Amino acid sequence: MALVLSLQLNLQRIVGTWILIAAFACGLRLAFPATPYADAPWASGLGLLPYMLVVGAPVGTLLLGLKLFPAGRLHAQPGLRLAQLGRWRKVDCLEAREMSQFGLYGVMASLLLGIALNVPVRTLEFLSAVPALGSYAPTWFISLYAVMLADVVLLSCLYMFAFAMALRMVPLFPRFLAMVWAVDLMAQVGIAQFVARVGDVPPAVEMALADLLSGNVKKVLISVALWLPYLLLSERVNITFRNRVSA
Repeated sequence: MALVLSLQLNLQRIVGTWILIAAFACGLRLAFPATPYADAPWASGLGLLPYMLVVGAPVGTLLLGLKLFPAGRLHAQPGLRLAQLGRWRKVDCLEAREMSQFGLYGVMASLLLGIALNVPVRTLEFLSAVPALGSYAPTWFISLYAVMLADVVLLSCLYMFAFAMALRMVPLFPRFLAMVWAVDLMAQVGIAQFVARVGDVPPAVEMALADLLSGNVKKVLISVALWLPYLLLSERVNITFRNRVSA
């Protein structure tokens, strides 16, 4: 309970801290490009824009999610129930909120923290593995940079939107998180296939990228193995997001 309350009360401070730290890390990355700069990196939008997206896109997505799902609002349950495991009895949404198991506490708080941590982890991996372009990058590196940038920005935004949905206890959160996991897995496989079709990539770069992508796949699969049974069978999750209790 203390963790969730701390996240809610200090969200602006956490976001501000993220912007400062991530901007500093991106500045360091810009200082060591793959190829020299023809001009100062901030003189060209192409130098700064990718890192502005890395820092700002997840923040904007989080704020959008919190605006779309205001605190305290009751959200309608989906018409089609996908989570069919177990025997459950429907309860009224107001009755569910009175139950002791309702809310984002206990193990659920750990899930929220894990979702949020995906953003700094993915960002750190991107900044450590992919140098800034510079002004004379070869074609294969530009292609690689573009897909890796798209991956970190897209997945950071999706995980932040899932975090916002969980924080506001939106009923669609469990299935949205499952969709994000699927997108994450497909993105890693898609990047691997794309790089295999790009010519002139040095073997050392291919091996390092393969290790990074396989590591991402393993992390997603571990998350699915740990959290999917919980999302399907947890009494707290079912009361909070599906308004039903064990029959």
